[in-house]
Amino acid sequence: MRTEFAKLLKQVRRTNPDADDKLVRKAYRVADRAHQGQMRLSGDPYITHSLDVASALASLGMDVRTVSAGLLHDVLEDTEVTYGELKDEFGEDIAQLVDGVTKIGTLHISASTAVSEADELKQAENLRKMLVATAQDVRVILIKLADRLHNMRTLEYLSEHKIERISQETLDIYAPIANRLGLSHWQWELEDHAFHHLHPETYKEVAQAVAMKRKERENLLNEMIGFLEERLQEAEANARVIGRPKHLYSIYQKMERQGKTFDEVLDVLAVRIIAQTVSGCYNALGVVHHLWPPERGRFKDYIAVPKLNMYQSIHTTVRLEGGKPLEVQIRTEEMDRASREGIAAHWKYKEHVDRADPKAETQLHWLRQMFDWLKDANAPDELFESVRRDISTMAVYVYTPKGEVKELPQGATPLDFAYMIHTDIGDACIGAKVNGSMVPLRYHLQHGDTVEILTSKKQLPHIDWLDVVVTGRARTRIRQKLRDMEESPAAVGPGESRSIEPLHVAEPKRKGPDTRAEMICVSGASGMAMQFAKCCNPMPGQGVIGYVTKRHSVTIHRADCKLLDKADRGAERLIAASWEDEEEPEMGLRVTIGSRPNGLADITSAIRPMNIDITRADYRPCDNGESIFEFFFHAADPNRFERVEKALRQVPGVRDVVQVTLEELAEAL
Repeated sequence: MRTEFAKLLKQVRRTNPDADDKLVRKAYRVADRAHQGQMRLSGDPYITHSLDVASALASLGMDVRTVSAGLLHDVLEDTEVTYGELKDEFGEDIAQLVDGVTKIGTLHISASTAVSEADELKQAENLRKMLVATAQDVRVILIKLADRLHNMRTLEYLSEHKIERISQETLDIYAPIANRLGLSHWQWELEDHAFHHLHPETYKEVAQAVAMKRKERENLLNEMIGFLEERLQEAEANARVIGRPKHLYSIYQKMERQGKTFDEVLDVLAVRIIAQTVSGCYNALGVVHHLWPPERGRFKDYIAVPKLNMYQSIHTTVRLEGGKPLEVQIRTEEMDRASREGIAAHWKYKEHVDRADPKAETQLHWLRQMFDWLKDANAPDELFESVRRDISTMAVYVYTPKGEVKELPQGATPLDFAYMIHTDIGDACIGAKVNGSMVPLRYHLQHGDTVEILTSKKQLPHIDWLDVVVTGRARTRIRQKLRDMEESPAAVGPGESRSIEPLHVAEPKRKGPDTRAEMICVSGASGMAMQFAKCCNPMPGQGVIGYVTKRHSVTIHRADCKLLDKADRGAERLIAASWEDEEEPEMGLRVTIGSRPNGLADITSAIRPMNIDITRADYRPCDNGESIFEFFFHAADPNRFERVEKALRQVPGVRDVVQVTLEELAEAL
């Protein structure tokens, strides 16, 4: 083991040249002695695992205390060494790190769906403890990620059941956390190992196909790199160009998510331009866009607006001669290093300085927010699924009215946004505007949306909101508020009783006009008093209808209110109602798709996340084997229309997408 330990010391000195390695030497001696006689299932001495974990941490440039904790991370769990002995030998900081990793190591989080309700609750509580510990000191999860990385490299020695459980757990929890912390290389290796063990045949097919295409792709990439470097040099842009390989799991994901073949995915070339300065990045971008036309909607500037994990880079996709796409990333050397090291690039512990720099604190903002609602001991039963979704789902970046960037999981709604801002904002939410227009609370937020939350002091959360939100924080806060209302004596009048889980939570009596009244338009109700039905509590963005009462006032119901029985109450009492600014122009598209199975299903799947209200549709086959799908929808702005058109053009088999009028549809029918 002396050779491996010598390599570790060399790595420590290279990344921390001023560090005193005496602590690392001492940690190695203690760990080696404690694990004496213990063997891995692979047949290797146990200390090889400890050395590998420490080396992974050293490669990130972590300080000697974190590297030493990596060497010692298993001594409390697997040897006779006690916490007190560890504290006496190495101090409280290292002892707490090892203790934290030990607690995570005994969680045995399982993502399997075939578990009992009791197991699900245990998983949720275990996951809560792990993330709370991580929020308190991120070095704990860095050590655990290094531990998981080496375990995944040697997973084949375990039983088939354990291999499947640990691999799925890695995909669901550890790889997404590595991504959140900006550790892209660790994320990719974790995903590829898990992919290999969970889908061995598919992994083998993808790996073989990549190997067969490697020479061809390398030649194309080398030609592209040489050409780009010459053009950058001519423009006096001091930058170098490198190829950007795709890891196997990302290829598999793209094939599954976009319904593309392997050849279609591998047909995309990808390069990375490394500039010396930020201005050099934009200079290089100008060169690229001068050479080739950029694809609309495929440009993202994460330098001007970094991701919340502090990732910075310019992303653009251009079309080469012949139509082949080229994905280009542009960043500085420092940004490139930060993309590899992630939070470790900003979390450099110095002697006697136990804090990270401000960038690291910003990078941990998502974890701090999660920690805020995880502290609640009465977290809901579905906490495990909520946290897994929050950390693994692709993110969308939206803006507050003041221009602040907020990160939410894909599929998040304005109500999730409201609860992210503050619990009180969420509780008082009566509606939302996105990009200046009213939207339903079920609207799925998109990249770049500016979100404004409308509130009222008289508003209270409703149980229906649990079907609207997707984030764990929002679900927890809504449940908590509903529970507090149930337990409040003021919520129940004398002689009244209430079921444990009412369909609708009663609202307090309103002493003044409802704020929503200012946003409602009712046909032919001039001068009539108006109120909102408590049975369905209509919200801005929901379809509404007015009902004229016997006292000649108007009650506003949701259009789908189950208590609004038209037959019994008489259709003559129903009057049209709508929310202010609700009218949207109707637009139509005609989609031509080739003969292929599930074509219509693929089309509807592509437009489902686009938040469009389809008003009418027609689908018919043609004599030439093609099919035509025509549909009309409301679009408040041209940008949404363009996004729908672009999404449809990416569906495999779609041959044409053109705008169509209602008159043209009538003629076709």
